[in-house]
Amino acid sequence: MSRRPQPDPVGPGQESVWSYPRPPRVERVPRRVRIELGGEVILDTADVVRVLETSHAPVYYVPIADFAAGALTPGEGASFCEFKGGARYLDVHGGGVTRPAAAWNYPRPAPGYEVLADRVAVYAGPMDRCLVDDVEVQPQPGGFYGGWVTPDIAGPIKGVPGSMGW
Repeated sequence: MSRRPQPDPVGPGQESVWSYPRPPRVERVPRRVRIELGGEVILDTADVVRVLETSHAPVYYVPIADFAAGALTPGEGASFCEFKGGARYLDVHGGGVTRPAAAWNYPRPAPGYEVLADRVAVYAGPMDRCLVDDVEVQPQPGGFYGGWVTPDIAGPIKGVPGSMGW
C-alpha cells in the first residue's frame, strides 16, 4: 500500500494540492480560460469554476454555451464520480481536428455540484493549447485525471507513477 507523500514546499503565489478538500470543493474563480484546437480558438471565457480535490490539480469547468459552434458533440463512454455523479464524454472539434472523448460534463450532478450541469471540463493533453490567464497549462499526469497543472500549484500531484494508492 502506498503512503501519503510529503507535500512539496509552497512558494510565493502558490497553493498546495494537499490543502484541497475531500470531498471536492467547487468554487467560482476570476480567471480567463482559452482552449485552442486545430489552430482555432474554440473557447475564450471568464465564466470559470474549478473543482479542487486533495492531491489533484484543479479541474476547470466552463460553460458549454461559450464554446464555438460545433466544437462539442456527444462522444463515446461515461464514468461515475462518487461525489459529482454520472459523467458523459464529449468529442472536441476545432480547425478540422477531432479529439474523441476529450471533454466531459455532469448533466445531472449530485447535490452540491449543481453548478456543473451546464459546464464542461476538457483534457488539456489532446488540445493544441489550454491557457489559464495566458499561462499554458500542463495536463495532470497519468492520463485519467483531467486537472490542469499551472505554476501556481504545488504537488506532488496524483497521477504520477506510484500514486495509485494516495
